Amino acid sequence: MWRQALKLASRLLALGLVVSFVAVACSSGAEPITVYSGRTENLIGPLLEEFTAETGIDVAVKYGSSAELALLIAEEGDRSPADVFISQSPGAIGFLVESGLLGPLDNQVLNMVHPEFRNAGGRWVGLSGRIRVLVYNADLVEAETLPGSVFDLTDSRFAGQIGVAPGNGSFQDFVTAMRDIHGDDATLSWLEGLEANRARTYVNNTAIVQAVGRGEVPVGLVNHYYNLRARAEDPGVSSRNHFFADGDVGSLLIATAAGILNASDDADRASQFISFLLGERAQVFFSEETLEYPLASNVEPAAALPALEDLNPATYDFDDLGGGLERTRELIDVSGLEAP
Repeated sequence: MWRQALKLASRLLALGLVVSFVAVACSSGAEPITVYSGRTENLIGPLLEEFTAETGIDVAVKYGSSAELALLIAEEGDRSPADVFISQSPGAIGFLVESGLLGPLDNQVLNMVHPEFRNAGGRWVGLSGRIRVLVYNADLVEAETLPGSVFDLTDSRFAGQIGVAPGNGSFQDFVTAMRDIHGDDATLSWLEGLEANRARTYVNNTAIVQAVGRGEVPVGLVNHYYNLRARAEDPGVSSRNHFFADGDVGSLLIATAAGILNASDDADRASQFISFLLGERAQVFFSEETLEYPLASNVEPAAALPALEDLNPATYDFDDLGGGLERTRELIDVSGLEAP
């Protein structure tokens, strides 16, 4: 079913019916660089405007989901107008690496990021990091009763108590990492355990955090920053983040990423753009405004973020995600978990 949906999405994308194509700025007579962005406009748009203001380089951006845009790029092939792909998750950009559609980045760009958060072949770099957490309602759940491992969520005491987003890219990346670390059998057993526990499914992380905050469901699996934003908007909300025990895959650190298309005929300006996204101004924006962890090696996270060394989140070779998403989606389908 999901393959048919992806094929349909790809056709719709090619017709321009699913994603928007926006000229961010028009300050010069030169052709703009074209960015396909799996990050939404509120998360990346201000930085595109700053880049144009600082460099005079115009940007045209096509917004959509990371998976849909990756499929569109694969369909366009050498005809793709995209110069840069920004992915919300490493899985989608890993798919393009596997497909041979991304070109090598300059060493100067690669060296701005720790090797753990860049492609071993130099085809993409991480921009910002999100940690998977269990968000919970503090009025309904006592902190000392929270599980130490994500695998504990299949226990009968969590029956009807869990919110998940099986169609979400971060959830699928996390499941792919679980497969690689713990094997397909253990992962399928966990997914089936969630289904047997009558896990409630939502369209995305935001919907889960909102449901937990209003007490519709006591706990849910999300990225850390969704609840931080909810609490910034309403400090009285009852939702809290729970980080699983040191190194547990349930608190996996997942990177957003960027790469340059092989088809680009403007690789120099595209490289300049990615360098800007790894520079101090953009990294501080990710940390202060989107409440993510900056991945450029010289930028510290915002004070509102728990220190990574205190959390000891699980990390993973993200290059393994690109070739594993298809099997992950198959296991999610087999388990019976369905996106609403």
